[in-house]
Amino acid sequence: MSRLDNCFKALKETQQKALVPFITAGDPNADFTLSCMHNMVKAGASIIELGVPFSDPMADGPVIQKASERALAAGMSLKGVLDIVARFRQTDQLTPVVLMGYLNPIEFMGYEAFAKKAAEVGVDGVLTVDIPPEESAELISAYDTYGIAPIFLLAPTSHEKRIKKVAALAKGYIYYVSLKGVTGAASLELDSVTDKVKEIKQFTDLPLAIGFGVKNAEIAANIAKIGDAVVVGSALINCISGANGDEDQAQTSISKLLSDMRVAMDAVTKT
Repeated sequence: MSRLDNCFKALKETQQKALVPFITAGDPNADFTLSCMHNMVKAGASIIELGVPFSDPMADGPVIQKASERALAAGMSLKGVLDIVARFRQTDQLTPVVLMGYLNPIEFMGYEAFAKKAAEVGVDGVLTVDIPPEESAELISAYDTYGIAPIFLLAPTSHEKRIKKVAALAKGYIYYVSLKGVTGAASLELDSVTDKVKEIKQFTDLPLAIGFGVKNAEIAANIAKIGDAVVVGSALINCISGANGDEDQAQTSISKLLSDMRVAMDAVTKT
């Protein structure tokens, strides 16, 4: 079994849901990202989503856009992100790591070369925001060769045909975008999320990770009642930007928010 499969299996046995923090690699620098990954695991993270900074992150709101800009200005690249994962794996062979980003850097490196290198350093899955499943055959073939899970998005507007297509191709988990718009936007309507999750679950046994709009422990706990994983991104990046360059403060704020989420989530799932 893959690290992702093992992770969800272990969580199910302990009546927990996955807590999946997202940070942008290289924001504000590579060493910070590496330390933050380890600290997030200590704070209760189950899976780490590591953003690959890109110049035009169309699905992301201003918070993550600015994180990408800071990371790129500091010299971060796709190869740099893979190097961070390799360094993380020197001391953590257990926690799944998923890269989240856009197709252009992968296409530039080459599908085969990227998949091979990603597998070598210990990447478990890749979510490529701007490639639809209908156009992903070549990329998925490369991932399959090296045992990397292709992870896809579903949205409130996804119709049955798209849900079935994603369910047939995805591995690891499916990421459900819980609201219309970009990351960090709006407020969650839990009833509509619940209804859509029930619809998706008719067509797949894969875990559903729910993200976009998860800002605090209360929301995380409510999402934990509905899906299999809770993804938090913009709220963590706000901890970095809000620290005004104080990296220790940023690390502490991120750990505190994740610890609070972990406690709140466990309180509603453990019986």
